[in-house]
Amino acid sequence: MTFAELLSALAESSKQEVTIPSGWAQGRASYGGLVAALVYQGMRAKVMEDRPVRSLAITFVGPVAPGEPMQVEAQVLREGKAVTQMLGMARQNGQVMCIVQGSFGASRESVVSLASEPAPQVKAAEDCMEMPYVEGLNPVFLQHFAVRWALGDLPFSNSKKREMGGWMRFREDEGSIHEGHILGLVDVWPPAVLPHLKHRAPASSLTWTIEFVQPQPALGNTDWLLYRANIDHARDGYGHASAMVWREDGTLVAISRQTVTVFG
Repeated sequence: MTFAELLSALAESSKQEVTIPSGWAQGRASYGGLVAALVYQGMRAKVMEDRPVRSLAITFVGPVAPGEPMQVEAQVLREGKAVTQMLGMARQNGQVMCIVQGSFGASRESVVSLASEPAPQVKAAEDCMEMPYVEGLNPVFLQHFAVRWALGDLPFSNSKKREMGGWMRFREDEGSIHEGHILGLVDVWPPAVLPHLKHRAPASSLTWTIEFVQPQPALGNTDWLLYRANIDHARDGYGHASAMVWREDGTLVAISRQTVTVFG
């Protein structure tokens, strides 16, 4: 199933339930970007259309097992004149696996208007090295994405650079691209601390905050997005990194921040 088909399956489920297939696995767990997107989908359905998502704070509590039903719950915490605060959760076998707190806000008049900083200058996607999908070596979910390396070094290369990133898009036909798809794309990148390791070691997202620039720029199904992460601090098995996402024309799409655990 494609990313879009899984989002649709949840939307059409009377039980707000979906089973993530093994093709979307990340080790023994389901792909975190997909889990977050499914919870977001449940939250989005309970918010007025004129209130786009402004930010999501995501905590990965436990691994969602592929091949088993996962339930999504969404609750309105407060609905003000312009902003709706939401709480979303993913449950499996009675246990909470993911928690998402979301802020959705309508536009309002303001004298404050400041353009974002420009995107970094990098090679075009077609001139960058593609991160290959090698069965048994890469996470299974990677087969659904096209990723081109443009900044920094590859994981486990003993690099000392703080910067990492490049181009990304879906391989399959996803139809119209929206914020749920952005969640899936941003999380495809390995933690920015992994290039600092000499040998392969596991790492995973602990918390993830992402802010969406509104109104969201139009994105085509085959458009590339540019991702750049920068390590702010890393010590004692935890890494802290901030990232930004741009459209090919340099338009800012999202701002991301993650705390990751690294076992190496």
